[in-house]
Amino acid sequence: MGSKALEELNRARKKTGESPFANPRNAAAGSIRQLDPRIAASRKLDVFIYDIAYTSEAFPATQEEELDYMQKLGFKVNPHHALAPTIEEAIRFWEKWKERGGSRDYWVDGVVIKVNERTLEEKLGYTGKAPRFAIAFKFPAEQATTVVEDIVLQVGRTGVLTPVAHLKPVLVAGSVVSRATLHNEDEIKRLDVRIGDTVVLQKAGDVIPDIVEVVKSMRTGREKSHKWPTRVAACGEDDRIERIPGAAAWRCVNPDSPARRRRAFEYFVSKKALCIDGMGGKIASHLLDKGLVQSFDDVFTLTEGDFLTLPGFAEVSAKKAVEAIRAAAHSGGGGVSLARLITGLSIPHVGEETARDLADAFQTIEKLRSATREEFLTIPGVGEIVADSVFQWLSNKSNTRMLDRLLKYITIAKPERRTRTLPLAGKIFVFTGTLKSMSREDAGKRVRTLGGKVSGSVSKQTSFVVTGEQVGSKYGKAKKLDVVVLAESEFLRMIGQ
Repeated sequence: MGSKALEELNRARKKTGESPFANPRNAAAGSIRQLDPRIAASRKLDVFIYDIAYTSEAFPATQEEELDYMQKLGFKVNPHHALAPTIEEAIRFWEKWKERGGSRDYWVDGVVIKVNERTLEEKLGYTGKAPRFAIAFKFPAEQATTVVEDIVLQVGRTGVLTPVAHLKPVLVAGSVVSRATLHNEDEIKRLDVRIGDTVVLQKAGDVIPDIVEVVKSMRTGREKSHKWPTRVAACGEDDRIERIPGAAAWRCVNPDSPARRRRAFEYFVSKKALCIDGMGGKIASHLLDKGLVQSFDDVFTLTEGDFLTLPGFAEVSAKKAVEAIRAAAHSGGGGVSLARLITGLSIPHVGEETARDLADAFQTIEKLRSATREEFLTIPGVGEIVADSVFQWLSNKSNTRMLDRLLKYITIAKPERRTRTLPLAGKIFVFTGTLKSMSREDAGKRVRTLGGKVSGSVSKQTSFVVTGEQVGSKYGKAKKLDVVVLAESEFLRMIGQ
């Protein structure tokens, strides 16, 4: 979405009492997700075409000729492309666009440099999902300074407590930021961040707010260090907390705290798990607040009448919500993948990668449920902590009853086994710090595409620890265990970038 189109859209939204979009990225994404195509069509979304997959005519010999050819055919081509005979000229082009900032007609976060010769494109080919003949060079993340007004502990879906910095609102990369995660106790100590500190803030990948450093020269002496409490009200009646052995994180002692149940349900219906279309965190929260759901399986018993009791729902939207739940239960007829189901159960220490490993190893929910602790330990990358956690969760009567009810509503697809012939097969990667070239999530996807695995913690089984900027405690642990540490440039070469 262009800058002018965003301005027009936001003026119209303000007139109707709607909140304006913070930036074109949010506006475009929100427009595409609209269930009513007429709304998306009215939003003035735009597109540039960069490549032709196939043509019956003689294919242009260069990228430059291809762009001219597409323009003659009537496609919209970016008018700002340029041919750079040398690396130095390509760098100057990047620097020019970096300096243009807000004067652009549309927002960009970097420049893609491609080889011009078509024959070279074909020789270089692709690696995973990325072409070797085109590399994106991002601009440095925009930074701003603001003040830490408070540090609050937030309970996650597995009961883990995450410290969140409440900030004096500040505009960064097109949106107002008032919160940023501090990850864990060790990160607070590493940054030495205190309540009242002035801090430098940026968005990792222009998306996630991240505190880069504390401006210690601006301290007045009135700043307060954050002290970890021994009790947290959000943990429920038993409000004690404990540090997880061998980790930097703290968690609620109470395994069934209200805040934990809320986060777990929101995650269960999210894109990473059951992926119920249109059901975001706000709707999930309303369902919980109304008492319409107590556990995961309750979502499949919801009726149109239930949704009509929630704010913002009418007959049509209530009907679509129920249809979306039914569609998610069978994932378009193919069934919900076992890995997604395991991910959505919020078993402590089991993230997306471990869920995939469990699904690969057992293939069916029945085999998973009947597995012993010793069988879990035979899975590469699953240690004693994870094996104990999964076995205990599956042995809990309350969990097994809920799972029995859940399986009455959903169809599970048979997962495909991962190939072991890919270049990174058998290798376990851990990422720490902020990567410049891509998000850690994208880096993990590329590792998995090439047959490798991604873990959230460093152990003796870890093959490589990939470091970005502002590394955490994982770097120190890797050194202690003599695990190979890769700079981002070395990692990119390994995956063929």
